[in-house]
Amino acid sequence: GNRPYDMRKVIEEIVDHGEYLEVHERWATNVLCVLARIDGHVTGIIANQPQSLAGVLDINASEKAARFVQMCDAFNIPLVTMLDVPGFLPGVDQEHDGIIRHGAKLLYAYCNATVPRIQLILRKAYGGAYIVMDSRSIGADLSFAWPTNEIAVMGAEGAANVIFRRDINGAEDPEAMRAQKIKEYKTELMHPYYAAERGLVDDVIDPAETRQVLASSLAMLRTKHADLPSRKHGNPPM
Repeated sequence: GNRPYDMRKVIEEIVDHGEYLEVHERWATNVLCVLARIDGHVTGIIANQPQSLAGVLDINASEKAARFVQMCDAFNIPLVTMLDVPGFLPGVDQEHDGIIRHGAKLLYAYCNATVPRIQLILRKAYGGAYIVMDSRSIGADLSFAWPTNEIAVMGAEGAANVIFRRDINGAEDPEAMRAQKIKEYKTELMHPYYAAERGLVDDVIDPAETRQVLASSLAMLRTKHADLPSRKHGNPPM
C-alpha cells in the first residue's frame, strides 16, 4: 500500500499504442495531465503520480488539474480520472496559501464540466482529495475500482488511532490492541467490495480489463448531453 510506482506505465497499458502527450509535465509532478487516444478517440486523463509526493494534491497540482479539466471541457474531450491519492498535502505553507480555495478550483472545474466523465480508483482514495477527483458525489458518470481500492476518510492506521483511542489506551497491551483494531477496520470497511456495496463505485473490475472497460464506457457516453443551469456565468473560487 505504501510502495511508489510510476503511473505513466499504467497509462501506457491503457491508451492506444502506449502513446500520449503529457501537458505541463515538469510542473506539479504529483499529478499527470495527459492527452491520449482510447479506441481511436481523443481522451483527457488526469492521474495522481505516486512517485512524486506519494500522489497527494497540493496547491499547484489542484491548479494544474483544474486548468486541464476546463481545457478538455472547452474542446469537448471526455475525461478519465485515475486515482491513487492519500489526501491533500498538510502543512502551514499550504494552509496559508489557501489549499482549500485552490482545491475548490478543481472541484468547480469537474462540477462545471459537461463532457463524459469516468473515474477509476486504483488504490488509495482518501478524504477530501477523493471527493474532488471526480467522485460520484460530484457528478462522475461512471466510477470503477480495482480490487486494490481503499476508499476511506483516512488510512486504517490513522482511523484506528482516532476511533478506538479509548480501547487502545485502556488495554493491557496497547500495541496489540491497536494492531487488532487496525485489522478489524480493514476487514470491515476497507475490503475491495465495500465501495461497491455502498454505491461509491459502479463496479470493481479486473485490472487486466481496464482498457476494454474504459473503451466501452466512453463509447456508451459518447452521445451524452448535459445542459448547464441558465445563468450569465459561473462563479468559480479565485
